[in-house]
Amino acid sequence: MEGYNNYRISAPTEFKEVFSHFYYAENRSEESVEKTLLPSYQTMMIFSFGHPASFISNNKESIEVEKCIVLGPIKHAFNYILPKGAEILVCNFKDDAFFRFFGNTDFTKGLAIHPDELIHQNCFTMLWSELKKISSNEDRVQALLDFCQPYLRDRNGIAEQIAAFDRTTFSPIKEISRKNKLSERSLQTNHKKHFGYTSKEIHRYQRFLKAIQIIQTTSCQHIKIDWFDVISQCGYYDQSQLIKDFKYYIDLSPSKYLKFQESICDPKN
Repeated sequence: MEGYNNYRISAPTEFKEVFSHFYYAENRSEESVEKTLLPSYQTMMIFSFGHPASFISNNKESIEVEKCIVLGPIKHAFNYILPKGAEILVCNFKDDAFFRFFGNTDFTKGLAIHPDELIHQNCFTMLWSELKKISSNEDRVQALLDFCQPYLRDRNGIAEQIAAFDRTTFSPIKEISRKNKLSERSLQTNHKKHFGYTSKEIHRYQRFLKAIQIIQTTSCQHIKIDWFDVISQCGYYDQSQLIKDFKYYIDLSPSKYLKFQESICDPKN
């Protein structure tokens, strides 16, 4: 759409284990823009600098962002609306990075909260005021990094092992618990505490994400989707299990996702 601009900003090398990337979008058109964001299992901090943006949760609750909000971990797709004059900058926390900033935040209820309420200070409101004065988004990102660096805790040793584990072959729970002489239950608790989700949850999500990537690649090549090939490559038992995951994460069937994918944003791309 003419007047709608969006792009990613990469995290500097020294922050690669903290932020996956930053995302900027603005709407200078005459109409509101509505997009669907796929689940990412990341926690996001969103700064809004123009007219308030709105985020619609999977239970249809509308959340208006005037300055700053934390959302996540994002386990289900949601819609966001940028009215005319809206402008957002999104910080995507990677792995356990959100815990390293905010500590024992209760992930179990899901987050949709102003970050000042997590630390009981108004420093993020002041940060928003400073960022609003900066015209370049690259300079805004640098200001964010300068602001956050003193508050970043050292990484927990177990969390570091979990983040580095190759989940494409095995679950980290058994291997890391054995290596560190911990019970599997203890490691599962650590996983949930530091990442905001369980190992089982992220394994299911990665299977779904692989299906999405196959569908997107095949669609871009203008090749007809072989759904049974998708099922086989991603390790689904059958077509009903594939459909169940699509309904769970994005409330669409695989065929409807294929039809509407142009309006759906993949946070991993």
